[in-house]
Amino acid sequence: MIHHRANARPTAMPSPDYFTGHVTMDPIIDAPAPARIRAIRVTFAPGARTAWHTHPLGQTLHVLSGVGRFQTAGEAIVEILPGDTIWIPPGEKHWHGAAPDTAMVHLAMQEAQDGRSADWLEKVTDAEYGA
Repeated sequence: MIHHRANARPTAMPSPDYFTGHVTMDPIIDAPAPARIRAIRVTFAPGARTAWHTHPLGQTLHVLSGVGRFQTAGEAIVEILPGDTIWIPPGEKHWHGAAPDTAMVHLAMQEAQDGRSADWLEKVTDAEYGA
């Protein structure tokens, strides 16, 4: 058993190569092999967002608070609200983040394949975010 006590692990600031705006990450679990689950509580300040990315085994997002945005490449932006859950299939290019004037917190859950759980691509432009 591994028991992570509340507030025992520090909040992390993700790489600015993969995010726009102020984002913090609080680890939930990065299970040891043979398990592959990784879960993070991600807090986005208003207007903050991920870069475009994919996941080798897919991703589940569950919105905890605030108002967010989600987009799959080639589709319209979708507003996401507390209680919403989104399943992103393996390899689907997408981004997610907060609305322009409202922060958003979600749980991001994905499995690792060969040690990686995401493939990061180009940043989402202001024009794409505001579409």
